[in-house]
Amino acid sequence: MADTIPVEVVISLLRAASAEQEVDVDGLIEEADLPERDTTRVGYELRRLRATSDRWRRRGQELAALFSSARELAQLRNVDELLGRLVERAHDLVGTDVTYLSEFDANSRELRVRTTLGTVAPSFPGLRVPPGMGLASQVVEGRRPCWTSKYATMTQAPHDSGIDAAVAAEGLVSLLGVPLLAGDEVIGVLFAANRVEHAFSPDEISLLSAFADHAAIVLQTARLLARTQESADETRRAYGELARHVEAMERASEVHSDLTSLVLQGGEAPDVATALGRALRCRVELLDTDRLDHALADAVDRSRRSGRCASAGEGTYAVAVLAGHTLLGALLLKEGELEFGPVELRTAERAAQITALLKLKQHAMIEAEQRVRGDLLADLLADDPDRRADIAARARARGIRLDELRSAVVVSVPADRRREAVRALRRSGGPVGEHADQVVALTSDPDPGAASALIHTTVSRAVRVAVLAVGASFADATGDLRAQVEAASACARILPSLGLSDKAVTADEYLPYTALFGPGEARVMTYVRCVLGPVLDWDAEHAGTLLPTLAAYLDNRMSPVATARVLHLHKNTVHQRLERAAELLGEDWQEPDRLFRIAVAVRLVQLTTSR
Repeated sequence: MADTIPVEVVISLLRAASAEQEVDVDGLIEEADLPERDTTRVGYELRRLRATSDRWRRRGQELAALFSSARELAQLRNVDELLGRLVERAHDLVGTDVTYLSEFDANSRELRVRTTLGTVAPSFPGLRVPPGMGLASQVVEGRRPCWTSKYATMTQAPHDSGIDAAVAAEGLVSLLGVPLLAGDEVIGVLFAANRVEHAFSPDEISLLSAFADHAAIVLQTARLLARTQESADETRRAYGELARHVEAMERASEVHSDLTSLVLQGGEAPDVATALGRALRCRVELLDTDRLDHALADAVDRSRRSGRCASAGEGTYAVAVLAGHTLLGALLLKEGELEFGPVELRTAERAAQITALLKLKQHAMIEAEQRVRGDLLADLLADDPDRRADIAARARARGIRLDELRSAVVVSVPADRRREAVRALRRSGGPVGEHADQVVALTSDPDPGAASALIHTTVSRAVRVAVLAVGASFADATGDLRAQVEAASACARILPSLGLSDKAVTADEYLPYTALFGPGEARVMTYVRCVLGPVLDWDAEHAGTLLPTLAAYLDNRMSPVATARVLHLHKNTVHQRLERAAELLGEDWQEPDRLFRIAVAVRLVQLTTSR
């Protein structure tokens, strides 16, 4: 038969049709030596078969790449990393100039460019697409692929000036967008774009759509896993917070139990700080009001106004100890092993309330004890001897041994500060109380000077005003005590007229003045005026030279030469001044009696002018 084709030729032609490399089809047909009509038909069919084979081969490669990408994406769990890899794989599959993914917000209906590959314009990443605008909104609303070969002339979707500017800046011409669908929910749009005019083929649209379907499932799964992880993390955090709260409540219950025991067992305020520090595993200090520096005082003041703990900086908290509006002190807490939370702070506030109750109880007991000790002192100083009956036994009942007391100190302070002074001296050990508008304290110190110095320091620190303390020793609390206290009281009343109002002295040091004048500044000034009046008047009118000369003359054994040397004057000048003094005081001013009274008056003037 003339039109019969040899088997070998048929096999060669079939191999040529399915070969991956380019084959010389015309040469194979010529070798078959077919009629011209058959040659044309065989050539056409052979080329059609080869094109179909090439298309399927390419389709198979694309599908293999698609499934490989899907498997790779399925292994990712981080959403941001997944989006970046998704765009990268889509870029490799389709081979366009630019690939990007826009995320869809179901609440605002906006799309935002989340991830890009191949872009150069800085305005493109993060670009927002308003609802209903542009090709992306058309993809979302239609839930199907949409494309355009020339964006500038696109008419199937409304343009937006912001989007048009970004597309122009990036130089994009043709765009293909496919939806990322998770069930009926659109979660985004995947775009492939070229910077040249290009008509997207059905194969390209189908390939990108298939990849988008796989990617949407993976992306949605990753999001769900992320949400699940967030929920699990939140659950763990909530459980941890609950565990911490339960632990804190247990600590608070422990503190409450300890504080209740303290109250019932007669504990004191410092024991509260110890129990609180042990329960909260931190350092706790109980501060008196006089131990607050500026920073702590500010924190305590804020706590006082709010009734809550106040931060004092660097993990330190202060809580005021209050009784009504009266500040009794403060608890100072410094974080240790535990970080303070609301429960710990509330626990500290409750502890401050218990501290206030114990301080009030302590103060009430101290006040009661002080009243008893004050009554003992009043009985010791009373005129009625019956009040001192069995007083030694009563003193012993209060822990006071009268036979050990050796010094009495009379303290002169303003009337409104006497209670503070008594309160400050309550730890002195002996009876303390108010007597004859002064504060009297009895101590066991045999040295009245040391006793008055100590009490002066203690009271001055408490009342912060001028304090005059006069000490006197006694042998018997039931014998000469009254006389010694009266002597010290008289001294305390006369010393201010001598310019002494803030000092610690003994009554013996100023006994001559007390003996001469007794209590009262008026008597001192009257005496000075009576003895030295003419000299004082002369000095007031003549630059005040006579009184200093008299003082130096008396201090230097009435030697004019020694007086002149001390005053840096000529001897004759001293003689002239002494003559003037004689004219004013009388020629007998150097008689022993007159001279003694003049010397006392001069000394009194010196003391009053040296204040």
